[in-house]
Amino acid sequence: MKYPLYKLDDMQFENLVALICEKILGTGTIVFSTGKDGGRDAKFKGTANKFPSESSPWSGSFIIQAKHTTKPISSCSDSDFQTIVSKEIPKIRELKQKSKIDYYILFTNRKLSGIQDEKLEDNIYKNTNIPSVVLAEEKLQLFLLQHPEISRLLNLNKLLIPLEFFEEDIKNTISAFSAANIKTSKAELFRIQSEFQKIPIEEKNKLNKLGEEYFNELFKRSYVEFVKIKQFLENPINKNYKDKYNNTVNDIQEEIIIKRDEYHNFEEILHHLYKFILSNLDESLLKHRNLIRVFLHYMYYHCDIGKKVPNANS
Repeated sequence: MKYPLYKLDDMQFENLVALICEKILGTGTIVFSTGKDGGRDAKFKGTANKFPSESSPWSGSFIIQAKHTTKPISSCSDSDFQTIVSKEIPKIRELKQKSKIDYYILFTNRKLSGIQDEKLEDNIYKNTNIPSVVLAEEKLQLFLLQHPEISRLLNLNKLLIPLEFFEEDIKNTISAFSAANIKTSKAELFRIQSEFQKIPIEEKNKLNKLGEEYFNELFKRSYVEFVKIKQFLENPINKNYKDKYNNTVNDIQEEIIIKRDEYHNFEEILHHLYKFILSNLDESLLKHRNLIRVFLHYMYYHCDIGKKVPNANS
């Protein structure tokens, strides 16, 4: 899971950095209180546990800085970040003159390319003669994946708010569908199945990053209901529910487009949508809660949500 770290405030981000430092450097990491930091948010003195590697750990005086942004698309290549780094260089020089620094580690939740990484570290070293490392968004997400206890301690799961929308429409539609007890004739079954066969589902899964295991083990179980759902929604007597369904898929699709980068695989999106609807479910629908998942799968399979395969007849 990719955590939206831009949703943290500065203090929360500094706490995250401190906990990571305790893992990679040691429990001797000392965090400073908020205020004029003189170019440091935390420090560590000694031999690192496993930084930059377990086989060749650095040893000496480390100065650690945390630079947080609330902008989700920020990059270390942005001019404002270059200015931030430039302002830190005189502070690093001053710390060096006082023999208080041997290594400099800069944490940020901005994105960092390999080329920019080298430029930043080379610039700091050229102007201070201090070895430095920039640990950005990509590395922080990896640390959190390797050390889930940090996520639990900081309660980062609260950042993973499911995609939100007005769920009452789809709940009403599911309830009506459950009560309808649809019977499908052979002719109707053949017609609808023929339409579904036109959907290039393997290409769609690849385009949307829907995992093969999820598709085979969970998604395919929903197939049996797809014909009935389509028949239900196409029936003129259910126009009110078809309108509710369309409103729902439009809302969900907008949420997905806006927040897609916060999820690695599409099954994470489907899971969060399911959890969101389930958490607001009426007791009368609990026994039919699997239909929530089935309807979400139908939306995806029918190409109402997610990316469509270009030029596909779906």
